[in-house]
Amino acid sequence: MTFPDPVQFAVPIFIVAILAEMLAIRFGARGDYEWRDTATSLLMGFGNTMAAVVFGAGILALGAALWEYRLFDIPVTAATVVLCFLLDDLAYYWFHRSAHEVRWFWASHVVHHSSQHYNLSTALRQTWTGPISFSFAFRLPLFLIGFDPRVVFFVGGLNLVYQFFVHTEVVRRLPFGLEYILNTPSHHRVHHGTNPRYLDRNYGGVLIVWDRLFGSFEPEVEAPRYGIVRNLATFNPLWVAVHEWVAIARDVIAARDWRGRWMAVAGPPGWRDGSTAAAIRAQAAPSAGVPAE
Repeated sequence: MTFPDPVQFAVPIFIVAILAEMLAIRFGARGDYEWRDTATSLLMGFGNTMAAVVFGAGILALGAALWEYRLFDIPVTAATVVLCFLLDDLAYYWFHRSAHEVRWFWASHVVHHSSQHYNLSTALRQTWTGPISFSFAFRLPLFLIGFDPRVVFFVGGLNLVYQFFVHTEVVRRLPFGLEYILNTPSHHRVHHGTNPRYLDRNYGGVLIVWDRLFGSFEPEVEAPRYGIVRNLATFNPLWVAVHEWVAIARDVIAARDWRGRWMAVAGPPGWRDGSTAAAIRAQAAPSAGVPAE
């Protein structure tokens, strides 16, 4: 059985969707585009594609090698593809949560949050350094369990394609109770917000049920302010790509002891100056913290 690359098939749809969103906004739909910001997002997406070309074969080979030591021989059926999709989405949740709570992973992921605008082009603002931060490691257990590598990469592609469409302000809420189950534009706007109550919330890829289960869900109740806690004052794609790595290096050099060096790398973003997401939320609601559903 062969599996197509969902991202490759979706690229023309991405282009059409971005143009349609621009047109909808031009005629009064909610949202905005800023050409320098959009250009930066497109360049970041191009660089991410080049990184995938350079490192992709190695990651594929690693997955295939781990599969040789699998615990179970899981056949390729419709049911096992669905099961793999669900487990992959769970793995993505924990990757995504770690990418916000551990600075080493954040150094790559911060790129995606660096835009102060929120539209479909923001979905393309992706890191160039994901392979360096080993973000792919969270999917490796799927190979060891015994899922066919073709299935793992296929469902990962589906997850990525779905997430493109939640980066919009045009769509307000989904009907039929889907907001309770799926990651939606509303839920993901919260994730990109820097409002204190929104920081480090709604990590789900396709399903929002993981956030509800693990206590990281927050509904959209106020207009999000997009970006990062300390926004970048440049559209230079190279600086967007490496600025947090440079900051880590500076903090490691400035640290007075090994604990400080370790926390500069593996602690939460903002640990050095007390501007962690937890601290910001506590300061905004000092008596009881900011509640989340």
